[in-house]
Amino acid sequence: MKENRYDCIIIGAGPGGLQAAIHLARYNRKVLLIDHGGGRTRHALQIENYLGLEITSGKELVDTGIRQIKSFGADFRRLHVVSVRAENGFTVFTEKGRYQAPYAIVSAGAVEHPPKIKGMNKFFSRTVFTCVDCDGYRTTGKKLVILGDSLDAMRLAFAMRQMFTPDITLILPAGLMPEDHAELLAKDGITFLVGNPQEFLGDAALTGVKLASGQEIACEVVMLSYDYTLNDSCLAGLGLARDGGGGKLATDSVCETSVENLFALGALKAGKAQAIIAAGQGAMVGIEINHRLLEL
Repeated sequence: MKENRYDCIIIGAGPGGLQAAIHLARYNRKVLLIDHGGGRTRHALQIENYLGLEITSGKELVDTGIRQIKSFGADFRRLHVVSVRAENGFTVFTEKGRYQAPYAIVSAGAVEHPPKIKGMNKFFSRTVFTCVDCDGYRTTGKKLVILGDSLDAMRLAFAMRQMFTPDITLILPAGLMPEDHAELLAKDGITFLVGNPQEFLGDAALTGVKLASGQEIACEVVMLSYDYTLNDSCLAGLGLARDGGGGKLATDSVCETSVENLFALGALKAGKAQAIIAAGQGAMVGIEINHRLLEL
């Protein structure tokens, strides 16, 4: 196992994990970053709110980060992490072996669960969005449809109207919207419909949403508001403390979880999840871990 021992093991090649790896590798620490591919950042076609980059894709951002960590001497493995055990440091188990380190960082993100809608792949991240902080600006002044599966979508509709566009149609499944809530939407000029989305319409450009009932609603952009799953199944045996508001990992001011020397970044931890925020967290955690290594 000697060759599989590191100063820090990082799970997930999101902006947070990559930035932590850059910092630690530049301290000449022995770093391993394990990633199984995918992730929400990689799927983003246009990132416009990352300081220093006028516009980039998530794939370009991640691929550049992987090249950077390798250039500084970090190891990168394309593997799936099965489990993590905390005993005399951390042992990370993959389908092809195990790795050990006194410190571990988890930056594996989350997976969203929108319904199956025909045409999703054609328009996703172009005119069909999932994040108001990332892409709300791109709906400015446009005809917007909001699709969701909870009353969170209603709160999103009010926010989108205040910030970006007055032309909003909110579509939710039957049985979710109380009558008085629908009246509030109407007073704010937001159209509310009951239905289930079946297809995004349009060829080169999005022109509307077709419901299972056959009704078609014209639009230029769509914002989705559906549930997601954290990519944290490998941590199941650690008994980590969770945030009461939604099951994300509870962390302290340096992103450390309830298990000492295990850090969580980005979408996994309580708080706002943005690529640039996760990168900042990664820089902070990389510096923190190096300070602790200096004290050993």
